[in-house]
Amino acid sequence: MLQIRCKNNNITKSFPEGISLLDVYQEFANDIKLPYPVVSAKVNNTSQGLKFRLFQNRDVEFLDAREGSGHRVYVRSLSFVLYKATQDLFPGSKLFIEHSLCRGYYCNFKKIGVRRQETGVRRQETGVRRQETGVRRRESGENVTDEDVERIRARMQEIIDLDMPFRRTEATTEEAIRVFTERGFSDKVKLLETSGQIYSDYYTLGDTVDYYYGPLVPSAGYLKVWGLERYEDGLLLRVPDWNNPLKLAEKAAQPKTFEMFAEKTHWDIIMRLSNAGDVNKAIMRGHASELIQVSEALQEKKIVQIAEEIDRRFHREKDPVRLILITGPSSSGKTTFCKRLSVQLLACGLRPVSFSTDDYFVNRVDTPKLPNGDYDFDNIETVEYSLLEDHLIRLMQGERVEVPEYNFVTGKREYNGKKLKLAGDTVLIIEGIHALNPLLTKKIPDAMKYKIYISALTSISLDDHNWIPTRDNRLLRRIIRDYNKGAFTAQQTIAQWKNVLKAEDQWIFPYQETADVMFNSALNIEFAVLRTHAELILSSVPKNCAEYAEAHRLLKFIHFFLPVSDKEIPPTSIMREFVGGSSFKY
Repeated sequence: MLQIRCKNNNITKSFPEGISLLDVYQEFANDIKLPYPVVSAKVNNTSQGLKFRLFQNRDVEFLDAREGSGHRVYVRSLSFVLYKATQDLFPGSKLFIEHSLCRGYYCNFKKIGVRRQETGVRRQETGVRRQETGVRRRESGENVTDEDVERIRARMQEIIDLDMPFRRTEATTEEAIRVFTERGFSDKVKLLETSGQIYSDYYTLGDTVDYYYGPLVPSAGYLKVWGLERYEDGLLLRVPDWNNPLKLAEKAAQPKTFEMFAEKTHWDIIMRLSNAGDVNKAIMRGHASELIQVSEALQEKKIVQIAEEIDRRFHREKDPVRLILITGPSSSGKTTFCKRLSVQLLACGLRPVSFSTDDYFVNRVDTPKLPNGDYDFDNIETVEYSLLEDHLIRLMQGERVEVPEYNFVTGKREYNGKKLKLAGDTVLIIEGIHALNPLLTKKIPDAMKYKIYISALTSISLDDHNWIPTRDNRLLRRIIRDYNKGAFTAQQTIAQWKNVLKAEDQWIFPYQETADVMFNSALNIEFAVLRTHAELILSSVPKNCAEYAEAHRLLKFIHFFLPVSDKEIPPTSIMREFVGGSSFKY
């Protein structure tokens, strides 16, 4: 008999060897007071599906769709139902689940097969001979119609009503590759061929086979809350709300974010990159250096375009731009972006001056507090924004202004005789979490502001149906930076991450679509470079702590990328802000 301790209620019970988590849950269900249906579990702090069987003493924590791991299991399972429905109705069609959008997931769907590039085609853009990759082509295939969406939605509901079981098969990687080769899944074949794994799991739903790098719910009947609608030239898969999985997440309009992803996908197509397998194949052929160079060149080109647009607006007669506002979520690379933009503004003949909102913090005793009594330093009320705005207006009018300096030791704002007066060729740059919040600059005409939103919007996927959340990209960056600075361990950074995301949802994301321009700081080869730094750091997280589950998950997915040294990363790269070696002073 096994001894299983349920961490939800700290009760231990005995069970026979080989019992499933689902059967264990039935024994504990009356003692567990979860407000929503259970969809998965953590076994010794590792995410598992409810069909997972136990053969040793274990700690088990059951999860609903609110918790990050449970939410991913739910969405992953729903994605498989969507894929099966498209294949049942449109055999040979292609579905690419690309990225999070509008609090759902955007899917590029074409009703016929996708054209492949000829092998050995010489690309004029890079001068490098490339192998066939089977990357997605937006211009091929027929776009989805409203009638198609209704048929797909109806078929998904049939699958759910039938409560079709998800079946997991563990096989040698060679066998899994054979299964996917027979079905023409080149994306999954490339992923598994370069993964270095001895064994791989794959799933079946009815007669449909697919690969997912994490567990699924036991059967389709678990998926009660979902939606599907046409969006642009594809589909929007709508999913449960993070806080209340009994209702759909409220849809948010994100046309600029969609265009930002579309731009990145366009360049991925040009570079013959769509997924981890493509990146790994390119690395194996010796093209890592070229991928880094092209990615950096594309980012620099974008920064130059932004600087030139600011210069154009600065020199117009009416309402010239004098204030540049830059925001983005944690670990987007805002600081390095600001420095690189400043260099390009100087090249345009403008003189950028950085203006810190930190110096306008209210005295610490006046800082808002969270429900647990801790200071809420992310709250907009931590900034005396009316004073900040008054100083900005006076500076743009040519006045000399004495600006404060915040003493972080005493927790008080001080005036130490620091005075500023802007020259005729000066632009002010404000970078921070609240930069696009209208409260910060509501009296300054929008025409005189240039608003920039920056994030690491990952466009590379593991395969056609396994996307990489942009939050994972940023979390890896933050873990590495915090560790290199000696600020926090990986365990501490992961523990703080939930609060970081909550602040971003409240103070950053509501205003991102107001930006004049969006900048993507992610590199195509980034995960290959991050792996060389993250492996050792993530491996240091103890198995007996709650944060191990996230560390284990990140390690698992980053191992799909072949490691690449950062020696080719330029000293001015945004990546250097996180892996070290930047030529900028922070």
